[in-house]
Amino acid sequence: MTTKGYKKSSISLFGAISFFVLIAFVMQMAILAYDYICERTENTALIAVLILILVFILASFCTVFDYIRRKIMIDRPVSKILDATEKIARGDFDVRIDIDHTYDKYNEFDVIAENLNAMAAELDKSEVLKNDFISNVSHELKTPLTVIENYALALSDSELDTESREKYTKTLVMASKRLSDLVSNILKLNKLENHQLKPEMQQVSLNEMLTDAILSFETKIEEKNLNLCVELDEVSVFSSPAFLELVWNNLISNAVKFTEQRGEIKVKLTEQNGFAVVSISDTGCGMSKEIGMRIFEKFYQGDTSHSSEGNGLGLALVKKVIDILGGEIMVTSELGKGSCFTVVLKQQI
Repeated sequence: MTTKGYKKSSISLFGAISFFVLIAFVMQMAILAYDYICERTENTALIAVLILILVFILASFCTVFDYIRRKIMIDRPVSKILDATEKIARGDFDVRIDIDHTYDKYNEFDVIAENLNAMAAELDKSEVLKNDFISNVSHELKTPLTVIENYALALSDSELDTESREKYTKTLVMASKRLSDLVSNILKLNKLENHQLKPEMQQVSLNEMLTDAILSFETKIEEKNLNLCVELDEVSVFSSPAFLELVWNNLISNAVKFTEQRGEIKVKLTEQNGFAVVSISDTGCGMSKEIGMRIFEKFYQGDTSHSSEGNGLGLALVKKVIDILGGEIMVTSELGKGSCFTVVLKQQI
């Protein structure tokens, strides 16, 4: 880490010069004292005793000086750092170390303190995210589990008519699928964040991959009478097919889900200056600027009216995958008019 204002070489030079000046001062005082004693007596024994006394006084002076210096310059900052690390080790991530110097006068201890403050801030942020994640997972698991439990009990009624039984069974299947998708997405996201899933890179024809992804949603598109507009240039990239498939499936799925009957979905692929640009737009409900800024957060769902159809992890997965592949994803949206997600990928790494 490079810290503004911290210059290790100048600090080391200052310490060396200070030490040199102290030693030179002590030696000069010893020489002057020796000359002074010799001028006033020729008694060798007395001279030896006086020199020993002088050495003791000068040594004591140096010891006291070094003790005070260490107390102020080393022991005090080390004590503050140790106290902070003990608190962090006990799980107190709110701890911060006060830095005594300004940026232009930073020393090694100031750099360590600043790094510890940054580490504590990150750990505090991670702790909040972990607690939020657990809370969100618990909430998302509870809903389908409650549905499964209630409808399973209802199905155990021997007097239940056939129509109700079919309806309850369908609801059970949907709740089970939602639960399965949630667990699957959590596992994928966890593996991505812990670098347990590595992209297997190869040459990929994006136009063919997007065509296959669109065809997999053909039934749903027809059910909602959506107008599908596809403009795909022949573009290939050196990337991971498995990772890209996750991206296209999530983005197209969202476009279909959030677009009302007889709306329009447009998928476009172009090549621009060595980059593949994919845009997936819809005429759905759209979102506000505030929602758009948080749309890639875990479990965040801007449109709660469709919450039963997802778990708020799809776009978080997409963002993580795009980051791993070294690409970019952007969203533009207008409330009530639709959204457009644009993915930019390097054709060659």
